[in-house]
Parts: sequence; C-alpha cells; structure tokens
Amino acid sequence: MHPDLPGGATAVVTDLISYPVKGCAGISVTETLVTAAGLAHDRSFMVVGEDGVFRSQRRDPRLATIRPTIDADGDRLVLRAPGAGALTVEVDVRGARRDVLMFGNPYKGIDQGRAAAEWLSGVLGVPSRLVRVPPEHDRVTGGWIPGTSGYADSGSVHLVSAATLALLNQRLATRGAALPMARFRPNIVIDGWTRPHREDMVRRLRVGDTGLGYAKLAIRCAVTMVDQESGGKAGPEPIRTLATYRRTAGGGVAFGVKLSVVRPGKLALGDEVIVESWGEPELRTP
Repeated sequence: MHPDLPGGATAVVTDLISYPVKGCAGISVTETLVTAAGLAHDRSFMVVGEDGVFRSQRRDPRLATIRPTIDADGDRLVLRAPGAGALTVEVDVRGARRDVLMFGNPYKGIDQGRAAAEWLSGVLGVPSRLVRVPPEHDRVTGGWIPGTSGYADSGSVHLVSAATLALLNQRLATRGAALPMARFRPNIVIDGWTRPHREDMVRRLRVGDTGLGYAKLAIRCAVTMVDQESGGKAGPEPIRTLATYRRTAGGGVAFGVKLSVVRPGKLALGDEVIVESWGEPELRTP
C-alpha cells in the first residue's frame, strides 16, 4: 500500500454519465458498457461549424442546453432543447467522410444531414452541422497510459471523487455558492474516499469488470464556468479558486483525472473501485 494512503477506505461508483454529443448535456445511467473509447456512445457525435471546426461551450455555451438521448445500439439519436422541440436523427455510419478539426488536429466525421444541421443552427444561432465519428476512427490519446477515444478532449474516461469536489466547495464557501459536480462533466463519480484528489495517485484500477489506467490530470478550461442548466456563462468560479491551490507547472489548473480503457467491460452504480497500483501525484494539494 502507498505510504500516504490510509487503509480501509473503499470507494464506489455513485454516478455514471455519458455525453453522446460533445459539449451537450450528459445522460446519467445506472449501468453501461465500456469500450476502448470509453463509456458507450460517449462523444460519438460532435457539432461543427460549416468550416468543420468543432463547437465547444467555450464559445457556444448554449450547447449545454441541448439534451441528447440515444438508443442502446446507437442507431437513433434524439436531440431536445428548450423552445426547439425534439429532433430524431437516424444515425448514418456509412455516409461520405468530411474533414473536421478539433483543437487544430484533423479528424474525419460523417455528416448527419440537413435536418440536424438546421435544428442545431436554430438552437445555437450560428450555422452548425452534426457529425459522427467514423467506425474506422483510430485516434490515439497520450498520457502515462495511452488510449483512444471518440471526440473527447483528451482521454476516454474522466473520473472525479466526491471528496475532491467537497474540498473545492469548502474553499468556495467564503466566495459564493457551492458548485455541482455537473460543472466538471465527469464520466465516473466515486464516493468513499476521504482524502481529496486521491484519484491523482491512481495508476491502474478495476471497476466492475472494466480495467482503467491513469493517463493524465484533467486540466480545466472555461467550460467549468458555464451553468450546465441554463447554458449561461457564470464565471469566474471555479477557475479562480482552483488557481490558488491546483495550478500545475504548465500553468493550467487540474481537477480530476483522465483515464484510458485497458480492458473493456461493464460498469454499474455501486461498483467498488479496486486500485491495483498507486503512484506519486503529479501535483500536491496544500
């Protein structure tokens, strides 16, 4: 056992969230398949401009108000947003590939048609199109343990512990209201550890029959300053407070970890988190 870790602390999964459309609202599930690219259907779709550049809540915070649902096979995607009604998209996985850009990196996407483009353009107020990751997508994401993902920013699985959020809210108490976990858009939320940022020390873990490996710290951006219910900008928190105690050597602020899938499987609420190996944290929290 790592010398900094108290014995007997057990963590379990308390929330599982998939985000079928990058930047849009998530779907909480009680159980899910986990592929090499993360939770089933996570970031399988992405909204892009007519130039193919991806849209993000950083510039288009109203993405947060779009609430997708998707069937188990991924064949039918339904989009809903306040005042816009619902749109059903029969998912195309065979259509022509088009060039898309995410953080300046080129990828391919399958355009999902005019109806989806018109609906998204109306909701966001700017010309937009919906693309799906092609079946042959072979993106590699780097880190301590490399992996792959769909259109996720970096790393296929984002994990945060309840203790980590509790520490942040404790430090926010003198500055304003506590923030919900939704601000950080995790895939897996765990509870049971009393030490904040303990997830930073995980290197290999097993949850259900899924194997996960540490890739990197999750560096936070302006998306955390968007109210995930209203789609409105609500900064400067949490970035302002995180910068006082979670600033990395590279200048970013870290909260939670990105993991790679090393063994696909299943996850469910209540699954115990079994840590198979620990390491030294890249960032120590004062």
